[in-house]
Amino acid sequence: MNGTLYGIGLGPGDPELMTLKAARLIAAAKVVAYPALERGDSFARSIAADLIAEDADEIRIPVPMSVERAPAQAAYDAGAAQIAERLEAGNDVVVLCEGDPFFYGSFMYLFARLSDRFDCEIIPGVTSITTVAARAQKPLVARNERLTVLPGPLDEAELRSRIEGAESVAIMKVGRHLPKIRGVIEDLGLTAKATYVERASLPEEVVLPLSEAPEKAPYFSMILLAKGTDPWL
Repeated sequence: MNGTLYGIGLGPGDPELMTLKAARLIAAAKVVAYPALERGDSFARSIAADLIAEDADEIRIPVPMSVERAPAQAAYDAGAAQIAERLEAGNDVVVLCEGDPFFYGSFMYLFARLSDRFDCEIIPGVTSITTVAARAQKPLVARNERLTVLPGPLDEAELRSRIEGAESVAIMKVGRHLPKIRGVIEDLGLTAKATYVERASLPEEVVLPLSEAPEKAPYFSMILLAKGTDPWL
């Protein structure tokens, strides 16, 4: 009998923001898989490190951080094959995923490769968007307002168009795209309504008005933009 595949949302980084169910499944897991930088550590594993059993079988999935999709797809193919071996042997496999598995989560690529053959259970996690809003103390939406989520790599013209037509905006994956994003927001006259947050919930967290944001931003950074005066009142 095959094992069950668990996609575990770990939340934004603070281990205390994991759900009780996520913590219980990780602590009991005999097989734990997680993505990692190709030549570096795994952020997902670092969140759950204190829960992983010393004798757990760990599957490290090194994922290249490149613009081209093919290298990452090959990494997920290889990772899925290793996970499938354990599942076919009757072992449950817990896959760690920072944030939420189905909100820009790495687990969805493994789910696409394995869910047609094995039972899967998804454990949702606290998303980076709700964490950033909480840490910045900026409500996202109220009443009938709409929240627009935009990835930073969008080209300048599309970013401008999407922001112009939105009410409340969360721009994710800011990183090296910060100068472009900042320029668009400045041109739209919305800088005073924008908040910059990096590494939300972690000890090195930064929360600033966009006007005071650094010149360079890490991948785990976000900009919240509330176009209304006080949209939550």
